[in-house]
Amino acid sequence: MQCNAYACGISLRNDWSKKELEEDYVSKMTATTVPVNIGLEGKQQILDLSEMKRILSEATIISLGVCGCRKDLGRCDSPLDVCLSLDKEAEVEVEKGLARKVSLREALDALRRSHNAGLVHLAYVFKGNDKPEVICSCCSCCCHSMSALVRFSIPEAVVASKFIAKQDVDTCVDCGTCVKRCQFKARYLQEGKLVYDSAKCFGCGLCMSTCPTKAISLAERS
Repeated sequence: MQCNAYACGISLRNDWSKKELEEDYVSKMTATTVPVNIGLEGKQQILDLSEMKRILSEATIISLGVCGCRKDLGRCDSPLDVCLSLDKEAEVEVEKGLARKVSLREALDALRRSHNAGLVHLAYVFKGNDKPEVICSCCSCCCHSMSALVRFSIPEAVVASKFIAKQDVDTCVDCGTCVKRCQFKARYLQEGKLVYDSAKCFGCGLCMSTCPTKAISLAERS
């Protein structure tokens, strides 16, 4: 039976070498960023957790537990009780006393809380499986996969979502709000002007949801 790093007692680090990351994690799992509560360019539509709701609705059991990465490393004050597990993985977490069984509504509420806190939703698929068993709400300062991606730009560690951020330079006021929200270092201020590197965008939507001038939108990747 598969289990995540925290449940299996694997040492949680984000200072590994690239070789260690590739052998210990990249070769065993992939994760896809999933945006929530995000409007799409050219569509009068809000995702409203629809993609996550579909994934969670197909699970026979959902558990909610503490993020082992943030608990052990403690490098930020983001919420801890936002780690979701599904099916067999959820059973393992509950049996070990690391999580509690929750309803679909409680799971979606946890995702909304973590999005508001600026965390990226990653749906993990372990090697040999065809659907996610773990949904984490990650930060680049503590999460093993997120930190790997940011430090080494390993695309196998985290797979970008099917969306990408679009920037309206005419309505952008260079306030820097999106810079603070971006976990992938795709945005920074240079001499008071916003610089956006779309090649580093993973389509999580964190920048868009707090832009005060609505200068950011999400569009489907071409």
